[in-house]
Amino acid sequence: MDARRAWQPPRPPGQRRADHTAIVGCDLFVDGFAVESPGSAADLAELHAKAQEHDGGFVWLGLHEPTEAALARVAEVFGLHPLPVEDVLHREQRVKFERYEEVAFLVVRAARYVEHERIMATSEIVSTGFVRLFVGPHFVITVRQGSVMDFSSLRDRLDAEPELPAQGPWAVAYTILDHLVDVFVETAAAMQTDIDLTEAAVFAAGKPVSVEQIYQLKRQLMKFKAAVVPLHRAMIALLDKRVADMPKGIRRYLGDVADHHTAVMEQVIGFDDVVNALLQARLTQLTLEQNDDMRKIASWAAIAAVPTTIGAVYGMNFADMPELTWRHGYADAMLLIALGATVLYWLLRRAGWL
Repeated sequence: MDARRAWQPPRPPGQRRADHTAIVGCDLFVDGFAVESPGSAADLAELHAKAQEHDGGFVWLGLHEPTEAALARVAEVFGLHPLPVEDVLHREQRVKFERYEEVAFLVVRAARYVEHERIMATSEIVSTGFVRLFVGPHFVITVRQGSVMDFSSLRDRLDAEPELPAQGPWAVAYTILDHLVDVFVETAAAMQTDIDLTEAAVFAAGKPVSVEQIYQLKRQLMKFKAAVVPLHRAMIALLDKRVADMPKGIRRYLGDVADHHTAVMEQVIGFDDVVNALLQARLTQLTLEQNDDMRKIASWAAIAAVPTTIGAVYGMNFADMPELTWRHGYADAMLLIALGATVLYWLLRRAGWL
């Protein structure tokens, strides 16, 4: 099926407005200030036309899990290429940066730390979700999946720092990436605490942490790693000078974001090594505990063999058995059993098997 034909909006004749249930924010910026904020009641075509009338004008449209029909209408108004539009509908996407003529398409994976009292085998430590960005000459469209990242604080930041949106739609992309990496740093710090506590529990006396708990920590770490590490390649592509429409000031800010991201990426990779070592250490402890149990079982089996052997000999029912006619034969046999078991217990205890 032709991709462009597939993305013609399925609306009745004469319908010109998008399905606004997916619009969570819509603002028209001119010279760094939000001059119109119609929100979900926005006439997208009209706002886009107004933005094109000003050199520093752009529309920031925020969508949250839009339907196919709503996304088709947005694509029609802003002239989006059908391939990235199709990508938006796929819930799982790799982190990437692509160019489609004058429009840049960026897929990032957001992550945040989930508070919990202690790590259990089913604990959720990290929650993730996708954010897609379309950055054009006079617009930036953000499409969120899940509730991991809230853009309300970013909108307030742009209001407080009008010099940022004055540089165009790439300022919004920078603000989002800066906030994304800041949350990465906070999440990494919280996970560092979890890893330190787990490490202390592995080598502490008393009830140790279970393998299931460590494995759950590793699974959650892998989720976080899947959000952090792939962004590195996208950041390199963003800082490429071939992205000519990006203002130099924004490029400089993004360079600082890239430095912070590199630091947290290296930290997360280090976490992976530490958790792997903790998992191996706990498995080794379990092996030693099982060996210790087997030695104890073998020791008690050896002690039990003393009365078993003596009883087996006397159970042969021969006529000329020693001590059968002795007055204290039974007592002597019991004493021999007790003495043999005691000596064997002492020897095994001294050897560390009991």
